[in-house]
Amino acid sequence: MSQAGTTAFDELDAELHAHGIEATFEKLADRLRAEGKYHDLFDARLMQARYRHGLPVILSQTLDELPEPLRRRMEEAYLEACRETGYLLLQAGKVREAWMYLRPLGERHEVAAALRRVPADDKNYDQIIEVALHEGVCPRLGFELVLAHYGTCNAISLFDAQMHGRSKEDKQAVAGLLVRHLHGELLANVRADITRRQGRAPQETTLPALVENRDWLFADGNYHVDTSHLAAVVRFALLIDDPHELALALELSEYGRRLDPQYQYPGVEPFVDTYPAHALFFKALLGQDAEASLAYFRERAEALAGTENGPGAAEVYVALLARMGRYAEALEASAALIPPGTRTAHFAPSLLELARLAGRYDRLKEVCRSRGDVLGFVAGLVEDKLQHPQAAT
Repeated sequence: MSQAGTTAFDELDAELHAHGIEATFEKLADRLRAEGKYHDLFDARLMQARYRHGLPVILSQTLDELPEPLRRRMEEAYLEACRETGYLLLQAGKVREAWMYLRPLGERHEVAAALRRVPADDKNYDQIIEVALHEGVCPRLGFELVLAHYGTCNAISLFDAQMHGRSKEDKQAVAGLLVRHLHGELLANVRADITRRQGRAPQETTLPALVENRDWLFADGNYHVDTSHLAAVVRFALLIDDPHELALALELSEYGRRLDPQYQYPGVEPFVDTYPAHALFFKALLGQDAEASLAYFRERAEALAGTENGPGAAEVYVALLARMGRYAEALEASAALIPPGTRTAHFAPSLLELARLAGRYDRLKEVCRSRGDVLGFVAGLVEDKLQHPQAAT
């Protein structure tokens, strides 16, 4: 046994006799923290909690076996030990080990903020990706690292695989990141192509200005970014609301429509004509040619009503109206074009949500009565009563 080890034991023994059990646990915790023995620190904190609550220091019962309120108090102590240990491990860059302790806390935003402060290196960036992306703690951070270490292709593939079922905010954050990334890549490549061909750097700084009056950039099937990546990112951009990112998505769409027809990959209704249709959607959200855009999507929704493509086109039209703040029109369009019981992609707000946004619970009750939807009717009835408590029933 080393002298250092002997000293540690002697110090803890002396601490017990001089200051008692509680002080001994604190001294032990300080030593384990200083030595980076965080797993042992976790066990020490649980021993300390058992002592505080009159239980044997050496574990003899599980939490489920303890009576209330003792079980609840020990559970709180367990979570506090998880919190201390997890964040210490995170600060040490041991991300996967930290997550074992942090997962039970449910402190997603706090963990995300702490995770962003962890320096990513060759030893832990895969661990950060795992927790940030696959565990859903901070998907945008995960995608930032995927883009940096594995490239655009992997990031795009992961979006479809990983972002289904994530929150609207997470989807928007990642879609916006991909739009900014691909736009930056495309802008740099177009500038480089012009410089190479003209022998000097162009004066223009924006993508629309760079391609204007330079049709030769697209001659002979030429392109400046992987065309499948472009089509995918433009599709992802339907999720975003940020005006700057929408403007970038519009520029991507306008670039895409200049490509050779062999790269104009068809989409799904109402985006079969991929780039022109997406451009209309983005323009409407940016306040450009709004009525013409709405007319296009309304025509597609009405034309496809009753077909297998109908719900998707109708949902896009309803979503566009809602995102433009035209809630009453969106409510009417939803009632007219999306039959009850239709399985949607949840791209547009529900009928109940639209009624809330429009403040039209009276209309919701009418629609639900006509559909025989008792549940929806009662939802409208109750919400209407809560909003207008003095009104006659």
